[in-house]
Amino acid sequence: LYHQGDWFDLCRGPHGPSTGRIGAFKLTKVAGAYWRGDARNPQLQRIYGIGFPTREALDAHLHQLEEAEKRDHRRLGREMDLFHVQEEAVGSVFWHPKGWQLWRTVENYMRRRLEAADYREVRTPQLIDRVLWEASGHWDKFGQNMFTIENEDRVLALKPMNCPGHVQIFRQHQHSYRDLPLRMAEFGACHRNEPSGALHGIMRVRAFTQDDAHIFCEPTQINAETVSFLDLLRSVYADFGFTDIKVKFSDRPPLRAGSDEVWDQAEKALWDAVNAAQLECTLNPGEGAFYGPKLEFVLRDAIGRDWQCGTLQVDFVLPERLDATYIGSDGQKHRPVMLHRAILGSMERFLGILIEEHAGKLPMWLAPLQVVVATITNEADAYADRVGEAFRLAGIHVEVDKGADKIGYKIRQHSLRKVPWIIAVGAKEAEVTSVSLRRLGSQAQESLALDAAIALCQRESMPPDIARTASAA
Repeated sequence: LYHQGDWFDLCRGPHGPSTGRIGAFKLTKVAGAYWRGDARNPQLQRIYGIGFPTREALDAHLHQLEEAEKRDHRRLGREMDLFHVQEEAVGSVFWHPKGWQLWRTVENYMRRRLEAADYREVRTPQLIDRVLWEASGHWDKFGQNMFTIENEDRVLALKPMNCPGHVQIFRQHQHSYRDLPLRMAEFGACHRNEPSGALHGIMRVRAFTQDDAHIFCEPTQINAETVSFLDLLRSVYADFGFTDIKVKFSDRPPLRAGSDEVWDQAEKALWDAVNAAQLECTLNPGEGAFYGPKLEFVLRDAIGRDWQCGTLQVDFVLPERLDATYIGSDGQKHRPVMLHRAILGSMERFLGILIEEHAGKLPMWLAPLQVVVATITNEADAYADRVGEAFRLAGIHVEVDKGADKIGYKIRQHSLRKVPWIIAVGAKEAEVTSVSLRRLGSQAQESLALDAAIALCQRESMPPDIARTASAA
């Protein structure tokens, strides 16, 4: 309850001291409501509005709302035929062919980056006995968010995260300090029982995939591994078009595992790594993971919204609880430090962010459908098939549109689908083996020889990491 004079309000407050503080406002919508939610009671009118200190701030906010509606990944997902969700699979995504192509492009890119950074990819089980979750501490701290089943007098849980499974792989061998750091990665399919009211398209789901990894290292290696990870993270974000990144340092939460002494050690280690990396960050009190402090990486998108994606966590707790050891240079057993890290976070959520960041007009290398070959007349059908096959053999995602619609209509339809290249072919193009190219968002047409068009498309659709390698060579 918030109290102001004789007024009590069911909100946290505070209220503004006077309407004079509101420089500009706009009423946004009205809605009916029954008193106390009972249809037998009188109907009331609820009026919604927003207020800002200045007209400029109000206009900026309204523009952001308008842009957000245009960029809504749910609407674009339908228009571009990428995915859908439905009540029979609440919180899960049905990926359509083009959406799955986008997923594979991002996953393959990440896999190349991880392999180049000396990560070893693994796969861990979906169903794991509660005994392991109890040992790790997740059952007590996270059990209410797990999906469980009973089988043969055992309780199994769909994994909500990958870290205990990675420790099990680490424990299968007695590692030496010479093996460290050991970087273990997984595109891990996880499930969390999110409240149905919190679900939102593919941004907030119950079934998701993490670009997860864990680095097992010695305490003296934390700084170097943090610097290396930050370099990788910044490079990946830049390749996807994100350069405005804020970092938050989240320290110990109220409910946590491990002693205060362990947390003191972990927080000092992470602060030392932050200083070694000369990283600017703000404190986010009490928001660390239950097993260790973390850095949170927040991306700002094209219309000024912030999205928390990547994380880096320093963990002294799980290696202790799950009995992970390595042989040090002194010949004795020691506990490794476990660095939990993710760059994209949830694949589903990151793809939603990407779609909204680019308003569906994805860069050529990400576009699930890169080229449409559209006929001007039916006389060019055979040539259109030949052009489509040539692009396909060159590794381009292409479709051929030989429908009876006029070329202007075809261009409009494929522009709505956000296809980067629309190639028109007719009798004239067939005669000289050329194509007429129109880029998404442009009215200009460009006539190119077929071979030249394919070579240009290959260059423009090359993923950034491959392009850098080719340029260096």
